[in-house]
Amino acid sequence: MTAFFAVDGLLFAAWVVRIPDIRNQVSASHGALGLALLCVSAGAVATMPVVSRLCLRYGSRPITVASLALLAVSVPLPAHTHSVPALGGVLLLFGAGYGGANVAMNSAAVEIVSELGRPVMPSFHAGYSLGGLLGAGAGGLLAGTLTAAQWLAAAGLLGLAVTALAGAALLRSPAARPVGTASAAASSSGGTASGTASGSASGAGRVLVLLLGLTALCTAYGEGAIADWTTVHLTDDVHAGAQVAAAGYVAYALAMTTGRIGGTWLSVRLGQHRVMLLGGFTAAAGMLLAALAPLVPLALAGFVLVGLGLANLFPLAIAQAGAAGGPRGVALASTLGYGGMLIGPPVIGFLADATSLPLALTTVAAAAVVAALLPLAVRRH
Repeated sequence: MTAFFAVDGLLFAAWVVRIPDIRNQVSASHGALGLALLCVSAGAVATMPVVSRLCLRYGSRPITVASLALLAVSVPLPAHTHSVPALGGVLLLFGAGYGGANVAMNSAAVEIVSELGRPVMPSFHAGYSLGGLLGAGAGGLLAGTLTAAQWLAAAGLLGLAVTALAGAALLRSPAARPVGTASAAASSSGGTASGTASGSASGAGRVLVLLLGLTALCTAYGEGAIADWTTVHLTDDVHAGAQVAAAGYVAYALAMTTGRIGGTWLSVRLGQHRVMLLGGFTAAAGMLLAALAPLVPLALAGFVLVGLGLANLFPLAIAQAGAAGGPRGVALASTLGYGGMLIGPPVIGFLADATSLPLALTTVAAAAVVAALLPLAVRRH
C-alpha cells in the first residue's frame, strides 16, 4: 500500500516542479495560471464523493488502482497544451485522478489498519512524503536535461509501471469488508426497537467525521500556507539567501517525513489522541518561532518543529474518519482537508497585504492549536 502513496506523491511533485515551464508554454499571466491551477482542486473535489460511492460498491482496492492509473496517464498531458483553456481542461482530469486516488487509497489503508489492529496510517503517508521529495528532487536535477514533456512522460510511465506491479499484488490479496459499514448493516437488520438507537449512533458518527474533517482542514491549511510562503518569508523578512530559503522548506519537508516514519511507533506508545494533541501544540510553537524570530537559524528550527508537529495530524484524522464512516468518512474528511490546503495560501496572502507576512503566518499557529484541541472533542464522541 505504501507504494501507492509514494507514487501519488511523486506524480504530484513531478507536475509541480515543471509548472513554470508549462506557464511559459501557454503564455499565461499569474491570474490566468491561478485559474488553471484551480481546475486541479475543482476536479479533485468533484470526484471525491463519487469515488467514495464507487469504493462502497466495488471495493476500495480496484478503485485505488484505477484512480492512480488515471493520475499517471494524465500527468504528461499539460506539457502538450498550448492555451490556458486547454491546460485547465487537462488539469480537471489530473485533479480527478488525484482526488480519486486520495480517497480510494486512504479507504484501502483504513481497511488494512483495521486488519492489522495497529495505527500504521502515518507510515503510509510517510510514503507520500518520500515520493514527493523524490519527485521534486529528481525533477529539479533533470530540469536542465529533460524538457517538461519528456520529464512528465517519464514520470507517468514510472507511475503506470509501479501501479501495475503493486496493483497486481493488492488485487490478489483477499478483499476486506469496508470499515464503517457495520453500523449500517446492523441498522438494516435490526427491528423497530433498535431504530432510534442506531439512528443516534449514525448521527454521532457523522459528528465525529465532521470533527475529524475539521482537524484535517486546520492541518492542511498550515501545510498549504507553508508550501507557498516559506521561501518568501525567509527571503523577505528574515533576509536569508536564496539557497538558505530553499533549504528552509526542505528542512520542513524532511521533518514531516521523519515524523510520519515514526508516527506508528508514537501512536502505539502514546495513543493517537495524545500524538495529535502534542503534534498540534508543537506545530503552533514552531510556527510562532518561524514567523517571529529575527534570526535565520531560529526560523529554520521553527519550520522543523512545524514539520514534526503537523506530520501525523492529517493521516491520523483521515484514519479515524475512515474507521467511523468508511469511504464516505474518508471522502468528507479528505474534501475538508483539501479545502484547507486550497484556502491557506490565498488567506495568508490577503492577510500579509493587510498587515505583514510574519503576522499572517501566525494564523497557522492558531489553526494548529485548533487541530490540537479538536481530538479532545473527538474523544468525547
